[in-house]
Amino acid sequence: MEVSVVQAIKTAIVAATGLSRDALHIYVGLATFFLAAALIKRPLGSFLPWLVVLAVASTGELVDLRDDIVSFGYWRWDASLHDIVNTVFWPTVLLLLARFSNLFGRSAGD
Repeated sequence: MEVSVVQAIKTAIVAATGLSRDALHIYVGLATFFLAAALIKRPLGSFLPWLVVLAVASTGELVDLRDDIVSFGYWRWDASLHDIVNTVFWPTVLLLLARFSNLFGRSAGD
């Protein structure tokens, strides 16, 4: 089984950071969410930064889909779903808190 360049890079990041792949998905999701909100100048309660996180997670899983087909002959969809959930979970929580609570200094419903 030949390892793709993308998978080799992921393995190197895991080795360099000492973090699990699951933890890295969580960090990538949070960093993408905050960076997208800052770059597009939208509040955390906007759906647009969350959609950027979903797009980044989905793009990563499309690369993994290709690698799965080449390496295993089938798509490990359960692993992809797991990764997408890990990536978007905390951005989703923050989006909902920003929209429906006053935790971030706004009253709910503003």
